Amino acid sequence: MPTFEEVLQWAESEGRRRGSPLWICPEIKHPTYFRKLGLGIEEPLAKLLRRYGRHTAHAPNLVQSFEPSSLQRLNELGVQCSKIVLLDEPSVKPADFVESGDPRTTADLLSPEGLGWIAEFAQGIGPSLTQIITQDAKGRLGKPTMLVRDAHAAGLFLTPYTLRNENSFLPLDFRIGKNPGDYGRSLAYCKALFTTGIDGLFSDDPDTALLAAEEFRR
Repeated sequence: MPTFEEVLQWAESEGRRRGSPLWICPEIKHPTYFRKLGLGIEEPLAKLLRRYGRHTAHAPNLVQSFEPSSLQRLNELGVQCSKIVLLDEPSVKPADFVESGDPRTTADLLSPEGLGWIAEFAQGIGPSLTQIITQDAKGRLGKPTMLVRDAHAAGLFLTPYTLRNENSFLPLDFRIGKNPGDYGRSLAYCKALFTTGIDGLFSDDPDTALLAAEEFRR
C-alpha cells in the first residue's frame, strides 16, 4: 500500500515521462472522526500538496469528501485546487453536520440553494448515479432529474459514482440474465448517463467508461 506522498512522487515521475500532468483524485475519508482523535487529515494533506506544487487553482487534482467542512478547511489552508463535495442518499446528514448540529441533509444540498452554497468553496459535486437518472420501484431506469441543470447553473461540474459492469449494480432493464455477477449492458447505461450532460463519472471498469465516452463523442 503506497503512502500518499509515494503516490504524488509517482504521479510527478509519470507526468514527466508522458509529457503531460497526471491527474489524481484523493478522497478525505471520515475527517470529523479522525479530527476528534487528534488526527486531523487536512493539515498534512495541504502540506504535501504544497510540497509537490499541487495546491494551486490549476493543479491536476480533484480532492473530494463527503464532509463539506473538510473542503472548507482546505481552502483556509491555502489549497486552491478543484474540490468535490460527495453526496450521500438524500435523507443522510453529513457527519460534520451531525457533529456541528447543522440540521441540513443531503436533500438540502441537492437543492439549488444548497448547490449555490457548495459553489462558494468547491468546484464540483459527486452525486450517486440515481441522483442523475432516477429508477422506479422495480429498479428500472426512470427520467433524468434536474440536478445536472441546477449544478451547472451554480457553476459546478458533476462526476457521479459508481458505474460497474455487473448486473447487481445496473438498472433492471440493463441486466442480462439472472446471475447478479454477470456483466450487463453497462456500456448502454453509461451512454444514457452521458446524455444528461454530466462532466465525467467514476467507474470500477474504466475501459467501459472510456469506450462509452468515445462512442458518445462520435
